[in-house]
Amino acid sequence: MHIHILGICGTFMGGLAALAREAGHKVTGCDAGVYPPMSDQLRALGIELIEGFGADQIALKPDVYVIGNVVSRARLADGSPKFPLMEAILESGATYTSGPQWLAEHVLHHPSQPRHVLAVAGTHGKTTTTSMLAWILQAAGLEPGFLVGGVPMNFGVSARLGRLSSQADVAAHQRTPFVIEADEYDTAFFDKRSKFVHYHPRTAILNNLEFDHADIFDNLAAIERQFHHLVRTVPGSGRVVVNADEDSLQRVLDQGCWSGVAKFGVSANATGQDGWSVQGEPDNFAVLHHGQEVGRVQWDITGVHNQLNALAAIAAAEHLGVSPAQAAASLTEFQNVRRRMEVRGTVPRAGGDITVYDDFAHHPTAIRTTVDGLRRKVGPNARILAVFEPRSNTMKLGTMKSQLPWSLEDADLAFCHSGGLDWDAVEALSPMGARASVAGSVDQVIAQVVAAAQAGDHVLCMSNGGFGGIHAKLLAALGS
Repeated sequence: MHIHILGICGTFMGGLAALAREAGHKVTGCDAGVYPPMSDQLRALGIELIEGFGADQIALKPDVYVIGNVVSRARLADGSPKFPLMEAILESGATYTSGPQWLAEHVLHHPSQPRHVLAVAGTHGKTTTTSMLAWILQAAGLEPGFLVGGVPMNFGVSARLGRLSSQADVAAHQRTPFVIEADEYDTAFFDKRSKFVHYHPRTAILNNLEFDHADIFDNLAAIERQFHHLVRTVPGSGRVVVNADEDSLQRVLDQGCWSGVAKFGVSANATGQDGWSVQGEPDNFAVLHHGQEVGRVQWDITGVHNQLNALAAIAAAEHLGVSPAQAAASLTEFQNVRRRMEVRGTVPRAGGDITVYDDFAHHPTAIRTTVDGLRRKVGPNARILAVFEPRSNTMKLGTMKSQLPWSLEDADLAFCHSGGLDWDAVEALSPMGARASVAGSVDQVIAQVVAAAQAGDHVLCMSNGGFGGIHAKLLAALGS
């Protein structure tokens, strides 16, 4: 089959392309401003990339066009279509589908290779928890397939098919596991359901749930409804692994649940029947099941949020027969995901090196938990300089600007890149007083950080985009 992917350089669509290529399909694709790292990965796989969405690509005549959710029916100021290839597809009557639907039909639930799908959903922690779960299953010898919205450093790739089942496996209903990051964002311009409703998991993790994606959801209740659509697809023999400390997720379950439920958390809510909890600090803690220690995790990963991610992954793996002790032990070798508290470099200074980190945090809660994790690691006396840009659609709309001072409480200084915002970042950060600085360009942010930095500082850069290459530029400027 020849598939042509519109929006191929997105994390999800690029992973889908890699899976399709590994499965033997011919894959081509296009995107605007074809960009690394996904473009480099795809070219290494021999996938042809075309710049832009020109209508002339209709001449490729693939068996099916796979449409990413970046594509729309939008018009430019002169009235011409923003995505002329999509208009040509519609006019010609060519076959097209969404990425999640193609993935479900041709990878996750293809009749010749039935898989046990483990879907990881939640406002935060999806990428990290998906990576943890894939690594636990790999360490247990199950050779899972996976599709992650990042690059797990234990694997070095964002997607793979995993072990292919033999005819005997299929006959015995022994399904190869496939772990997928289950995004609540909409599927495509022609399918406004959340992506994850296509995946039909047997094991589903509901990590947390709060308001996000203000560009497509009116309120939290609308997102809860989509999460319940996911719960509806889990079979009776399946398992829903749910954060017991989230009222929003309890409301989701209250709408109806027809599967087994395993609850995890740090409060008393997770200590009941089939409850999973922790005891100890984030870098060295006991895993408790029914209140009894069943494993211990010792690692270099920071933050209470990662304790919860680990609990969810361990409870999900247990559904496939991996013992909690074995799962916890395997996490000792978990190397995290690129752009998750990733050290990008250090600058020598008398009195202590300055360390520059990169993290994907892009929502106030994610920012707060990331800063908290670093604070726990470096101690109360080290200085943390939080450098961030409100880049997600929700943050650009200003929906959560009032939460920013709260999210940055544990930082000593905060530096905000305000370029492209329609709201006043100076006003939003005013409760922080002199601890907060705002600049309209990346170069100005760098100048502010360099002027403030001292020996021994920890400079934490947070964005869900490239942030103008700020990490390398900061290291160079701090070292000059």
